[in-house]
Amino acid sequence: MGVTRVSVPVETRAPTGQTNAYVVGSQPALLVDPAARTDELDRLATERGVGHVAVTHHHPDHVGAVADYADAHDATVWARTGRADTFEAATGIEPDRTFAEGTRVATGDGPIRVVDTPGHAPEHVTFAAEDGEESVLVGGDLAVAEGSVVVGAPEGDMRAYLTSLRRVHATVPDRLLPGHGSTIEGAAVRETATRLIAHRLDRERRVREAVAAGAETVAAITDGAYEKDLSGVRDLAEATVRAHLEKLAVEGSVRWDGERAQRSD
Repeated sequence: MGVTRVSVPVETRAPTGQTNAYVVGSQPALLVDPAARTDELDRLATERGVGHVAVTHHHPDHVGAVADYADAHDATVWARTGRADTFEAATGIEPDRTFAEGTRVATGDGPIRVVDTPGHAPEHVTFAAEDGEESVLVGGDLAVAEGSVVVGAPEGDMRAYLTSLRRVHATVPDRLLPGHGSTIEGAAVRETATRLIAHRLDRERRVREAVAAGAETVAAITDGAYEKDLSGVRDLAEATVRAHLEKLAVEGSVRWDGERAQRSD
């Protein structure tokens, strides 16, 4: 099953300044994460006979041209079960069908399986396919080859995100195709999952230490948990700290009322 990437320039907080759209299979092919229209993506969608359109999640830098490609190709539009309303609000188009974990989207080259991978966003999914003898996972914002993925409250769920990464670590597709940046292949798939899990747990440790040292507000905890310059990304860092605090509160490691944190002991 052919899987082809088109990097689309779009307004995004990702360092690449682009979102990767993917065309999977052919006649009818599945188009994933059409962030914007480009000549290259138009040509590929026509050549491969796009018949389905879906997104990994509803963030603006992944959904901008869903309605355009659905209309241009009279394609079936898919959304996550239970998230049709938020999908329509994000894309401007009502979905034709919904999917859940294990749903198979039929293409001319075989089925594509939906895999639940929440965390970065509550509706986040990935799409598993077979490309020849290789297993491929179209991964959205689950992972990146370099750097890390923002998991920020109120949408981000750190417990769910770590579970999703551990699932990839256990299943180990041959190729992981991110929504931003380069393809992750072979041993690097498990290594990337391991790196991102370790990064999140290290940040969690720093948040916990900041609270133990007496920091109570998100701003103060962020100052204690980050050593780097946060100019331009302070809002993302604070949203991440909130997500960590929510996880730690559920686990009983800290007390957190949405405004102030304290040690649980």
